[in-house]
Amino acid sequence: MSLPRPMELLDKLKRFFDLSSFRPGQEEVVRAMLEGRDALVVMPTGGGKSLCYQLPALIREGTALVVSPLIALMKDQVDALRKKGIAASFINSTLSPAKQRDALKTLEAGKLKLLYVAPERFRQKEFLQSLSVSKISFVAIDEAHCISQWGHDFRPDYLRLGETLQRIGQYRILAATATATESVILDIISSLHIKNCRQFITGFYRNNLQLKVALCANKKEKEGALVSALAEEKLPAIVYCATRKGVDEVVTLLKDRGHPVSGYHAGMDDETRNRVQERFMTGRSEIIVATNAFGMGIDKLNIRQVIHYQFPGSIESYYQEIGRAGRDGKKSTCALLFSMGDNYIQEFFIDMNYPLPETVQDVFDFLKSTGKDYLSVGNNEIAETISSAQSAGQVGIVIKMLERAGFLERLYSGSRLCFVAAGVESPRGPVQKK
Repeated sequence: MSLPRPMELLDKLKRFFDLSSFRPGQEEVVRAMLEGRDALVVMPTGGGKSLCYQLPALIREGTALVVSPLIALMKDQVDALRKKGIAASFINSTLSPAKQRDALKTLEAGKLKLLYVAPERFRQKEFLQSLSVSKISFVAIDEAHCISQWGHDFRPDYLRLGETLQRIGQYRILAATATATESVILDIISSLHIKNCRQFITGFYRNNLQLKVALCANKKEKEGALVSALAEEKLPAIVYCATRKGVDEVVTLLKDRGHPVSGYHAGMDDETRNRVQERFMTGRSEIIVATNAFGMGIDKLNIRQVIHYQFPGSIESYYQEIGRAGRDGKKSTCALLFSMGDNYIQEFFIDMNYPLPETVQDVFDFLKSTGKDYLSVGNNEIAETISSAQSAGQVGIVIKMLERAGFLERLYSGSRLCFVAAGVESPRGPVQKK
């Protein structure tokens, strides 16, 4: 295909997205994708990463495959594209099997410009068969830091993407993230086999965000600082807590002070979380108190405050979370309320994330002891059986370690996940604390 001239590209930007100019770095990424290059894109939160793959998807022939970690993000982006008259769809667990098959047929017929899927989808034979008979223009991998074991949100299914994509076709790849250290960047490039990719790193500075830190001597002082910040009416606001218990306590505090507030954490059922998120996104609720279960992929433009009631586990997580403020370019505030007691929470999480060698061995031995090649078992069940495991969450960390080291493989089995032992006797040695 012939590459569009600069004015032609601006015309397409205006026609498809009603924008008159590119943000820094966007045009260069779009041109790289139109030239058929691999690309690694590190842009600040709210910097317009999605346009870097959406616009070339509309210009190039075929369907762009977008790998996204979150169901809510898929739906939001597809809904926005459809409102613009763009042929886009998604496939995830919220769709019935019949609707999933319909989406695959539409893909095979060449009637889609963008198809959003979760990384787990690449374990399904039916999906891979559809890809083999479809014209894929390129693969965009959003939140690409999930690929890296050094990233703050590592996911084993992301790790296998590079190998799977190489096996099923020679696709051009765009990997995009807002948070990538040098180690994470190297991990992404290696895992996706894109060593000759063009790298676009536009920096992390957001000049519309005002960062504040308040040192609080005790819980009462911290509660007062939070209530005062929200009384300034810089809304909508997100209040981040490190634990579910913290979320529940802050929700109670703010409700008692007359604030209309909702809580969000992974201990809630899907229906409740979806309802809370939808109310916040549509403006019917202006304060949400949440763990880090809320946020990745959330694209609400007018968030005026992000408050950390307890500090997060890494600088990458902090940057990702404050980046949800001020995406409309207007001045917004990011406040960290710090007290020394918060250290103990993160020290506990560090212990959870780096289980003892005997815990790793015990989990592996439990899975092997069933005598089954295929297992369908929950983390809670394993944690209740193994005394060395401190929680179901720690079991989940061990499972990720075993997957990363190749001792387990995760497969789809209907709507549940199964684990397949990789035929080894023991993880002693290769599975180590990093």
